[in-house]
Amino acid sequence: MSKSLTFAEAIQTNLSRQPPPLDQDTEETAAGKMAGPKPRVINLSKREGQGYGFYLRVEHGEEGHLIRALEMGGVAELAGLKDGDRIIRVNGTFVDSMEHSQVADLVRKSGMSVTLHILEKDAYKSAKAKGVNLADPQSGQSQPAMNGVSAPAAKAKLCYLQKSSRGFGFSLKSTKDTHGIFMTEVMPGGVADQAGVKSGDRIVEINSENVESLSHDQTVQKIKAAGDKVMFLLLDEDANKFFKSKGVRPSVAQATVKHLQHKPRIVDMTKRADGYGFVLREDPKHPGHYIGEIDKESPAERAGLKKNDRLVAVNGQGIDKCRHEQVVEKISQQGNKCSFLVMDAETEKIYNLGDVSPLLYWEEMRGSPPGYPEHEAEAIPAIAAPVPADADHNPRLCRLEKTAAGFGFHLNGIQGAQGQYIKEVVKGGAADKAGLEDDDIVVEVNGVNVEKSMHEEVVDLIRKSGDTLFLLVADRVAYEHLKARGIPITLQLVNKEPSTDDPAPAYTEEDDSKDAGSDNERPATPPAETRSRSSSSSSSSSSSSSSSASASEEDRL
Repeated sequence: MSKSLTFAEAIQTNLSRQPPPLDQDTEETAAGKMAGPKPRVINLSKREGQGYGFYLRVEHGEEGHLIRALEMGGVAELAGLKDGDRIIRVNGTFVDSMEHSQVADLVRKSGMSVTLHILEKDAYKSAKAKGVNLADPQSGQSQPAMNGVSAPAAKAKLCYLQKSSRGFGFSLKSTKDTHGIFMTEVMPGGVADQAGVKSGDRIVEINSENVESLSHDQTVQKIKAAGDKVMFLLLDEDANKFFKSKGVRPSVAQATVKHLQHKPRIVDMTKRADGYGFVLREDPKHPGHYIGEIDKESPAERAGLKKNDRLVAVNGQGIDKCRHEQVVEKISQQGNKCSFLVMDAETEKIYNLGDVSPLLYWEEMRGSPPGYPEHEAEAIPAIAAPVPADADHNPRLCRLEKTAAGFGFHLNGIQGAQGQYIKEVVKGGAADKAGLEDDDIVVEVNGVNVEKSMHEEVVDLIRKSGDTLFLLVADRVAYEHLKARGIPITLQLVNKEPSTDDPAPAYTEEDDSKDAGSDNERPATPPAETRSRSSSSSSSSSSSSSSSASASEEDRL
């Protein structure tokens, strides 16, 4: 039996149900026999500028696509992925027989969320030994595939309602035998109808707060407390079935923003000889980067840029964590053409109400995830003869002065494997002030090249550096650009050369057999600091994270 009510009516019924379990360990056939291990279904959602927090690897002597090097507190680790887990499907597509690069590409192109079918290491090996056909739907496929490519995933939807004199124009319905609170009696032409709400939509969030476990009365009270403006995250009937079949809870990251009447704007500009014709400013009262004065008849004005627009992204890359000079540099690096994602003040308020990333709009309009670098983890061997470096792809020399909280970053790598990168840069910490960024690749430590050093060796070098640490680093794009062109990454490539008063540490080309853990001399005087860079997630001190693996191919995701 069901009941419907408007907000003017008193509510007597309480209904509180828990969501269904996220996954099950096994699956049975109609005959009651075990059909093989059922993969866990895990949905990962990230925000702009964030990775999923794991490496996808194939290894000598191991079958399958392995999860490795999980970042502590990262998206994947928090979702329950374990070291050694095997990926069986990506967004419903069976991948166990695919090449490594194809699987990595599927994950990259999934956008801000991806659904993985995962088998634990022992279950995977057992299934392989028994000849179980993991591609069989009985082995856990939960999304139909067409010609080997998964069907498009159903999405949640975001709907913003501003109450009129006639109210919101909908009622709520709850049913004893059905989990959830549903929209009903949506008034044709009313506020809810115009906002994209349909009868039968299930409520997931109200103003960014999940309400799936609330009773009927509690849900109504939440809507009343929201006042005249409310942002709903809803599931229509198809999306509700889709997420239920996946065994995952929907979130804003998996929603469409097409129903939101206030939208960010994508502004495409072509530079003239005198520039784009606008001023980028900072507002001390409001965080973020804003458009100031705009020249008449300039490329900015003709493209539709408006004074006081908030700049959200440059060519799809979020810039909220960047400092003013970094944004200016990023724009200058785009050449003669640049695309901005901007919001006016009203749109910003609406998106903030639902904790919605404006980059979701970019992704829907441009059809690709924002700012995610395409790369393979393997470095291309360097050619002996160097060539001049591209000015836009230079390494950076960073000088860190240890505080009571340490250096303020984590060193990530694989124990027993080469290649180290920066993670969890503490905002305002020593690393952040020196210009380190998340995912920077470490090239030198105190003048010693560590590209061929093992993780534990690099950690030891840093520990022995005392209170001052010099790191030569390059972001991943710059690193791959230089390696692909056979350019050795040395101090001489740094944009801002150290002054004669502050000589740089001597460059030491480390031999493969040299013990990087031995004592190394630090420079008597420090080099001049280079440009600052943006920071990322927080950490209390410098530390390392590693997992044992023998690498053949890998991709950080």
